[in-house]
Amino acid sequence: MKAYIFPGQGAQFTGMGLDLYEKSPLAQEYFEKANDILGFSITDIMFEGTAEQLKETKVTQPAIFLHSVILAKVLGDSFQPEMVAGHSLGELSALVANGVLSFEDGLKLVSKRALAMQKACETQPSTMAAVLGLDDNVVEETCAEIDGVVVAANYNCPGQLVISGEIEAVEKACEVLTEKGARRALLLPVGGAFHSPLMEPAREELAAAIKATEFSEPTCAVYQNVVAKAVTNPDEIKENLIAQLTGPVKWTQCVQAMIADGGTEFIEVGPGKVLQGLMRKIDRSVAAGGANIA
Repeated sequence: MKAYIFPGQGAQFTGMGLDLYEKSPLAQEYFEKANDILGFSITDIMFEGTAEQLKETKVTQPAIFLHSVILAKVLGDSFQPEMVAGHSLGELSALVANGVLSFEDGLKLVSKRALAMQKACETQPSTMAAVLGLDDNVVEETCAEIDGVVVAANYNCPGQLVISGEIEAVEKACEVLTEKGARRALLLPVGGAFHSPLMEPAREELAAAIKATEFSEPTCAVYQNVVAKAVTNPDEIKENLIAQLTGPVKWTQCVQAMIADGGTEFIEVGPGKVLQGLMRKIDRSVAAGGANIA
């Protein structure tokens, strides 16, 4: 079975999407529509902006979503997913790709999500850190022992888990995890504690928007971050998407579930190759590549 996977924040690069825009009139149409919906020229920033401009959450999230979703649209009839999943923000790209959300509704939700997360970051200084070379249970147990808020946030691949929370608690956890044998435990250059309880204000804000948006029956199952299993019921998809802001991204478990359910070829749709790299660390026996237009 063919599985399409969609990247999240961190996959952006200057010039992203320009080749799509130049090669495809359909892509141009969607990019221009996006500029109208967002109320600013995101294409200017994507095609010619600096890395700093692209790093702003209100830009990054819609930019990655647009690159992924428009690429899927341009692929046309060759894009026939049998299962989909997205890493964090990428879950919204996946939901447009499998017909649950319209392009317009997906983009509006991504924009609201980005602004709500930005606001939550500004309300409470917080951070994330990557922990390499330890078993997940050691990291989980250590987080539970630390005073303050620090939780396992992104299960990226075996031996790579990102933790998230209050700055002091994350720094303390990094110290303890290093003592316990972590190969590295380093703070990430992010603006806040994504996928932790500190995103609760953003979750509440986004929940209202998600509940007011129409979710259709999907063309294929989506493997959602918080449950790491196939979901096809639109109401369940909504609930899991709301829970995702404060819940962990179980990416390793999602990929393993897709493979167990028959996924044999994984195709990353969007900027960069981050997920292809993680695929090789999760299971080398399955084929992993990137979607390209001729």
